[in-house]
Amino acid sequence: MSISIVAEPAPLTVDADGVIRVGGTRVTLDTIVAAFLDGATAEEIAQQYPSLDLADIYAAISYYLRHRPEVEAYLQQRRRLAEEVRRENERRFAPHGVRARLLARRQRRG
Repeated sequence: MSISIVAEPAPLTVDADGVIRVGGTRVTLDTIVAAFLDGATAEEIAQQYPSLDLADIYAAISYYLRHRPEVEAYLQQRRRLAEEVRRENERRFAPHGVRARLLARRQRRG
């Protein structure tokens, strides 16, 4: 019996917003890497995200380990973007006084 060794592409896709997703699901590479770095095994990640195939999780982790500088740069860019969005949302929708505004709105209705 012989076995054929064939390289398979990583199960990663980039969506329209530039977010890398794993295995044709909505789960992001960010999520897999964060869980892995927190010490989760591929099996534990699979339990938490049942839409993912275990092989795709291992492949995503392998991709991260083989391309760490590029993935870290991508993750840093995603963190910067998230911070910009958070700041913009706080500027537009000031979090201060939210409770008071909601209570006032409730009193006006009631």
